[in-house]
Amino acid sequence: MKEMDMNGTWVERVTDRMANTLNNAQIRLLRRVMAEELEKLNIQPRETALPTEREANEKLLAAFVAAKRIEGCSAKTLHYYEQVANWLLAYLDKRLAETSTTDIRNFLADYQNRHGVGRVTVDNLRRILSSFFGWLEDEDFIPKNPVRRIHKVRTEKQVREVISDEQLERLRDSCTELRDVALIDLLASTGMRVGELVKLNRSDIDFHERQCVVFGKGDKERQVYFNARTKIHLLRYLDQRTDVCPALFVTLAHPHSRLSISAIELRLRQLGRRANIGKVHPHKFRRTMATMAIDKGMPIEQVQRLLGHTKIDTTLHYAMVSQNNVKLSHRKFIS
Repeated sequence: MKEMDMNGTWVERVTDRMANTLNNAQIRLLRRVMAEELEKLNIQPRETALPTEREANEKLLAAFVAAKRIEGCSAKTLHYYEQVANWLLAYLDKRLAETSTTDIRNFLADYQNRHGVGRVTVDNLRRILSSFFGWLEDEDFIPKNPVRRIHKVRTEKQVREVISDEQLERLRDSCTELRDVALIDLLASTGMRVGELVKLNRSDIDFHERQCVVFGKGDKERQVYFNARTKIHLLRYLDQRTDVCPALFVTLAHPHSRLSISAIELRLRQLGRRANIGKVHPHKFRRTMATMAIDKGMPIEQVQRLLGHTKIDTTLHYAMVSQNNVKLSHRKFIS
């Protein structure tokens, strides 16, 4: 019945548009011919067909996310994968198997134009889509990965700043709380991620060996180490605490709950402004530790282990070579 109603409505729309061109006899003839021809066809409204494509795409995306979850990807990474893939699906409105390289290029260009993002962001989108379509190809859901022919987006390499020894001392001097000094020292000496730091409990700290176990991306466990200065400041901070919260770092105000990532980021920005140092954030301590370790001769493989990187290329990206060391090496080996 619905199909007959739809066909009848379509016939009426066509004949209404032709009313000023054809006479009544011709309109009746046109209506009869169209009705006879439509009976031979199986026509469905577009809104009925689209959910089938959408449901098929969503099932494949869900399978991809499940596979990445099994591989150990974090919830944050899984959400980003799913988000980017959904952006593409909404833009294309077609089956994944029909997606072409041109479709992907157009999507990336459109996203860049509409959101005004840089080339680094565009390349991140390309990389995620390459992983998604590569998985679809490996699992035989599509014949070929359309992203394979899209090359890595060239980006300008920026010299990322590190925290100098003098700035580190100024940050410590700007602290009025034992907690903040211990926090800065632990980040600076271990190079751990802020997400790893907020999960630490008091019981996780081995003061005798000056080490602790952290859980990094994908819940990978690794050992990190801290120096004597950090040990002293951590002990002083913990000794003056009267709360029963198991977290290593807690809020200053009652009820002294575990510090969040955003709270640590905010506190470091405040301390940076107080010490007149720009852009102080947790990741800067991590990059500083890596740079300092390599500058002082630590093998890159050991730095990789300390930082918890799967690929050594990532470690090389983090570690910046001191220009002063380059100058000294040139005098030693070239001059």
